[in-house]
Amino acid sequence: MTTPAIECMSWEEKLRTLEELWDSIMREGERYESPSWHEQELKETEARAESGSEQPIDWADAKRKLRR
Repeated sequence: MTTPAIECMSWEEKLRTLEELWDSIMREGERYESPSWHEQELKETEARAESGSEQPIDWADAKRKLRR
């Protein structure tokens, strides 16, 4: 969802705002706890990558694949 204010922002303003939001989230990082299953998923993905059974793909390709 976009708001009219965001639509009126320049590309640079949007990027700066995004960076400020990310910085704010990172400062409050300890406030949020990842679900326990995240660690297991990361370990499984790492194991597949190390074994060569999973290869990285381009983000644009991944989005197209997910949308199908």
